[in-house]
Amino acid sequence: MRMYELIMKKRNGGALSKEEITDMINGYVDGTIPDYQMAAFLMAVYFRGMTEEETLAMTQAVAQSGDMVDLSAIEGVKVDKHSTGGVGDKTTLIVAPIVASCGVKVAKMSGRGLGHTGGTIDKLESIPGFQTSLSQEKFFETVNKAGLSVIGQTGNLTPGDKKLYALRDVTATVDSIPLIAVSIMSKKLAAGSDCILLDVKTGSGAFMKTVEDSIRLAEEMVTIGENAGRRTIALITDMDIPLGNNIGNSLEVIEAVETLQGNGPEDLTEVCVQLASNMLFMAGKGEMDACEEMARQAIQNGSALESLKTMVKAQGGDVSVIEDTDRFEKAVYRKEVLAPRSGYITHMDTEACGIASSLLGAGRATKEDAIDYTAGIILKKKTGDYVERGECIAELFTSDEKRFVAAEEKFDAAICIADEAPNEKPLIYARVTKDGVRH
Repeated sequence: MRMYELIMKKRNGGALSKEEITDMINGYVDGTIPDYQMAAFLMAVYFRGMTEEETLAMTQAVAQSGDMVDLSAIEGVKVDKHSTGGVGDKTTLIVAPIVASCGVKVAKMSGRGLGHTGGTIDKLESIPGFQTSLSQEKFFETVNKAGLSVIGQTGNLTPGDKKLYALRDVTATVDSIPLIAVSIMSKKLAAGSDCILLDVKTGSGAFMKTVEDSIRLAEEMVTIGENAGRRTIALITDMDIPLGNNIGNSLEVIEAVETLQGNGPEDLTEVCVQLASNMLFMAGKGEMDACEEMARQAIQNGSALESLKTMVKAQGGDVSVIEDTDRFEKAVYRKEVLAPRSGYITHMDTEACGIASSLLGAGRATKEDAIDYTAGIILKKKTGDYVERGECIAELFTSDEKRFVAAEEKFDAAICIADEAPNEKPLIYARVTKDGVRH
């Protein structure tokens, strides 16, 4: 069937067969289907949606458009985690070591940050000497030895997704739930793990701004994962407030280490324990209560921190900065942000906080931008806290003093202070499994 007819079929509300979708994705990747026709198809999907069968077929076709990672050389059950992105989200650096220390393998490929959300790879590269690019043999060896390894995406993984995403970005079709689900899950299927935990963020610092949309996306992704033969669970977690207190690469590694030492912020610790216990549950380590206790014990007895150190050492990183985080390079300049009035912090525009951190040098506007690993923000007060006029709300860090003006302006605009305390929000809104949604 010609591409013209597939576009018309979807435009008119029809469903495409698996064969039609596979041929279409293959044709787009090899260049026989031009951008303008694929753009028309994506817009048709935006308005008409896709059936469960279509979404699975498209995910599998995109996953198989490049290399499919075979993790069979790694012993035992392999569990992967994916976050839809947020501000202060250093959970991988905490969750993966917890899970590994409990005897479950984590072979993870992560991305770099772009825009207001930080990337796990950038955070790890703030550890002197840490190698995020490993040969497949070294990657497998590290997972078998340390129980975990986190590397940058390697090889020719999901080229179909890269092409589709670039096209969606310029055709106003990014925020289509089926297309988001295809993009995320194609990468997860290609990465080869047996079980997939999805951390779907919701709120002002997340891609999905409402709980309802976050649940819809989670349901779509869990269905794809289960239909593809991978055990899949999603948690809907809050991103209306930055997670933890530190935003920025080395600052977030420091906070991850503090959390693994049992001294982390309450919100970050709790989210990480819940993520880790769901990963252990999927790997068959017991019922949820037992898995949660196992995760908490891994922090308390220090075994999770030892797992992080083992991975850092195996990947060429300087373990001394993990053993003593004061050894991390410090930002040249520091500035306090003071409360303009007394009252309760009622809201933090989390996306704006992330942009402020990027403006300090912690993020990049384009893929080519260099990162200042020392730059970022340490929050001294968060939503719900009472502040006195002139009290320090946050500390800004950068190696370029000229960056303070724009960053402080963006951060100031992100903070709302009022006389009445705000209503408390849950850290975790829902758990989505193949059996449904539990709030």
